[in-house]
Amino acid sequence: MLIKANNISVVRGNKKVLENINLAIDSKDFITILGPNGAGKSMLLKCLLGFFKPDKGEIIKSDNLKISYSPQDFIIDKSIPITALDFIMLNKKIKRDAIINLSKDFFIEDLLKKQLSYLSGGELQKVLITRSLVDNPDLLILDEPTQNLDVSGQLNFYKFLNKIYEERDISILMVSHDLHMVISTTKKVICLSNHICCSGEPSKITQDPEFITLFGHDFANMMSLYKHDFNHTHHTHKGDKNA
Repeated sequence: MLIKANNISVVRGNKKVLENINLAIDSKDFITILGPNGAGKSMLLKCLLGFFKPDKGEIIKSDNLKISYSPQDFIIDKSIPITALDFIMLNKKIKRDAIINLSKDFFIEDLLKKQLSYLSGGELQKVLITRSLVDNPDLLILDEPTQNLDVSGQLNFYKFLNKIYEERDISILMVSHDLHMVISTTKKVICLSNHICCSGEPSKITQDPEFITLFGHDFANMMSLYKHDFNHTHHTHKGDKNA
């Protein structure tokens, strides 16, 4: 076990933001949290990261656990001229050679030369994750990393993320609204609506009554037919600005 939420609850005013959440993340897990707006997804991440202490329950972490986090919104000051490489190297612990080698592994070496403000949404996400990976974290936490990308950009990003997961000894916890992509890539899905409605493998969870209640019969039926042929049936269009 890397980290565990043990029966945590968070209350804001009279509203239960999170209620009796139990969640364990193990080595080499790839878990995606789904749910409607206001379901408590970002709050759950904040509790796991230690940014917020739950009103009830506890967060238990393994010794020497290294977590890297990519937030939902990252705002760039376009008046500051800085390349992607220089941005990554703002972390003084990171060595230039390590960054370059990592960028070669994931075929994004050319992005390091670009001004940060000139990067597309998909390119920026790749740079942010590369920055997170240089320290070799045990767990990578992503909060809606593709919210500003079009469908082609989402596809390109998930291929990038899947390559990271397959080639590195890392666990990934992600909040996402991209259900069609999630069904294709993640190992486990957790449906959250202030409490955990259901959880399980993507291929099975679409048949869960709680999933159907949350997302509707038509969507559940569509997702149950969605095949795990992610790398074969979809193609990134050349010139896509979000790729």
